[in-house]
Amino acid sequence: MPETVLNTAAANHSAELSFDDFKEIVINDYRVGFESRQASLLGRREVLTGKAKFGIFGDGKEVAQLAMAKAFKKGDWRAGYYRDQTFMFATGMSNLKEFFAQLYANPDIEKDPASGGRQMNCHYATRYVDADGNWTSQTDTMNCSADISTTGGHMPRLLGLAYASKLYRQNKELEYLKQFSINGNEVAFGTIGNGSTSEGLFFEAFNAAGVLQVPMAIAVWDDAYAISVPAKLQTTKEDISEVLRGFQRDEKGNGYEIFKVRGWDYAALCETYERAIKLCREEHVPVLIHVVEMTQPQGHSTSGSHERYKSKERLTWEEEHDCLLQMRKWMIQSAIITTEDIDALEAEAKKHVRNCQKEAWAELESEIKAEIVQVLQLTETILQSSQHRDELQQVITSLQTCVDPGRRDTVAAARKVLRVTVKEPTAARQALVNWLSQENEKNKERFNSKLFTNTPKSPLYVPVIEAQYQEDARLLDGREVLNACFDANFERDKSIVAFGEDVGAIGDVNQGFAGLQSKYSDLRITDTGIREATIIGQGMGLAMRGLRPIAEIQYLDYLLYSITVLSDDVASLSYRTAGGQRAPLIVRTRGHRLEGIWHSGSPLGLILNALRGMHICVPRNMTQAAGMYNTLLRGDEPALVIESLNGYRLKEKLPANVGEFTVPLGKAEIVKHGTDITVVSYGSMLRVVMEAAEELEHLGINMEVIDPQTLYPFDLDNTCGKSLQKTNKLLVIDEDLPGGGSAYILQKIIEAQNGYYLLDAQPKTLSAAEHRPPYGSDGDYFSKPSVDDVIEAVYKMMNEANPGKYPTLF
Repeated sequence: MPETVLNTAAANHSAELSFDDFKEIVINDYRVGFESRQASLLGRREVLTGKAKFGIFGDGKEVAQLAMAKAFKKGDWRAGYYRDQTFMFATGMSNLKEFFAQLYANPDIEKDPASGGRQMNCHYATRYVDADGNWTSQTDTMNCSADISTTGGHMPRLLGLAYASKLYRQNKELEYLKQFSINGNEVAFGTIGNGSTSEGLFFEAFNAAGVLQVPMAIAVWDDAYAISVPAKLQTTKEDISEVLRGFQRDEKGNGYEIFKVRGWDYAALCETYERAIKLCREEHVPVLIHVVEMTQPQGHSTSGSHERYKSKERLTWEEEHDCLLQMRKWMIQSAIITTEDIDALEAEAKKHVRNCQKEAWAELESEIKAEIVQVLQLTETILQSSQHRDELQQVITSLQTCVDPGRRDTVAAARKVLRVTVKEPTAARQALVNWLSQENEKNKERFNSKLFTNTPKSPLYVPVIEAQYQEDARLLDGREVLNACFDANFERDKSIVAFGEDVGAIGDVNQGFAGLQSKYSDLRITDTGIREATIIGQGMGLAMRGLRPIAEIQYLDYLLYSITVLSDDVASLSYRTAGGQRAPLIVRTRGHRLEGIWHSGSPLGLILNALRGMHICVPRNMTQAAGMYNTLLRGDEPALVIESLNGYRLKEKLPANVGEFTVPLGKAEIVKHGTDITVVSYGSMLRVVMEAAEELEHLGINMEVIDPQTLYPFDLDNTCGKSLQKTNKLLVIDEDLPGGGSAYILQKIIEAQNGYYLLDAQPKTLSAAEHRPPYGSDGDYFSKPSVDDVIEAVYKMMNEANPGKYPTLF
């Protein structure tokens, strides 16, 4: 084969093999790669015929992935993107039947263990959480973190998976966690397309890995395009490894080892991966393997053809440099296999792939056909005594003639029948009602379950332990209560780590970790660079590998820099793996009131919409926050805790059991009992509300104040709805923009808790202005709800209900 460009590091060779052994390995590799190509070709046809919804495949990338698989060992991790099917087949983490099951969106996790039909095809994951919420041993398996479609979005998680190996190697207190690591020898493998290296998340993660010196191996699959956009419009110099040459380690300090290799050169790829991963694994040096001259025979996906944007010259070159064609030629020229034998191998591989496809389709189709038969039989029975025979016959015919029907066709037919016969309450119709009810429950489990893990280890099931106070309990700054809580938990659980900007040396900007780095080491309490997205990814990867990270985002406003990682990756993990993976990451931040546009944010509407799949905790003081941390650190689900920025120096009593007491999630608390009006608020706003309550008492208004404590989940005991049974009036107050967090709370109380039926006045909200708060106390007063605003809003509602008793203020 033509020479391939490699870096000049010394080669590391495996033990000598006999030529026969070598031939067997190479031939098996080719078989896996050829089967993968056939799966791509057949998968595209299945989409175009309508059996599958959409297809995106790894054709053209097969040979590089075969080489990568050789370097992948038990305990290692993958965080890649949707071109890696050959690698998954070669490592045994997936197979052809599972490939087609996912293509057909089979919701059975036995058929599609990666996602239970919830993810687009070629989105892979291995399962490491059992039904009881127990971790499986990650050192006994090869491990794949769950893919996402945002092509650079997995890079922060990759950093965290690699960082876990560093902690397991350097922190000897973690040696008891043997099911997660063997002395930190595990490598985190990442893959990304050349176009996606233009993403900010790629550069942020790349830089962070160089700083941290973690065993992270990034492969860039470079086929010179990103869908239709050529490299000259994507990357400076049209070459990402050249751009990143400044990261090459040298005598001046830490950095990367950077390799470049052609994607159609099997021998050079195997040698490069062996050398690169050995270095990465043994020395904990991050490596970049830039795989160039790749092709993409079917274009980006089934949504279009690459003939529209590639020149004839480029298409001709791609055909000649197809990696499997080049490998085939090399094998024949090297006397590894004869033309006749490789032809026979390919014919058998095509047959095998086709059989796997047929089996995967038949398994799903047989279940759906059985459901169709049930609906048809029930409808036929209804038709016998119905006055709507023609309409019912149309439903029957439509279902019978449906091409490649799905469950939606069956259920839609049943619902149509029930609408048509709504005025014919027969036993036959009731049988269909019963069938539909049972199917709805099954489909809810198939398609709507596992937003959270819902295992016995959920934080919702952590026992409630009340805070205990000694008679002479000290009155401390709120920050000191938090500090004591963290201190107790770090002492209790050696797997807890915390990191973020200014968290380590100074103990965070509000001193919650003050003095703890010197007590527990800089491996457990660590400063990071200014890189919010990869702070979250760092925490996610650690959480997936058995550690208990607290990732700090310095201010709530800066959460926006990490919202894609939180929303696309952390919050969706349990759902998109149908409960097969979890990342019990705690994100700590502070927000609400201070001064200035970027230090006073309360974007709860955005957070509640973007982070379904995470618990959203909004403690009103630091004691409540401490109890929530105690709960979350004993559970197995991710959460965001928003501390009140202006509460760190307010005085609070120190609980005697500061590291043990728990605040239950989803349990609202009545902080002031009343009879006239129900006011619901949270966080810093509650102090304003309680101050207003004192003056309202003098005006003859006795309001009930409720703190939901967590917004997700919200008030599981319907405390707000029960309050309305007394007051019949509702005011929701928050610091978000109009229609933000307050709209969410209204929906929960008015609709979900049936509060609408208990009202005798229009429910109201009191929110911040529609802009971000300006700097200064005056700006705060005129932009966010003040004590005066609260008093007047409550009084106005009472005036509207009883103007004689509460005359107009002005």
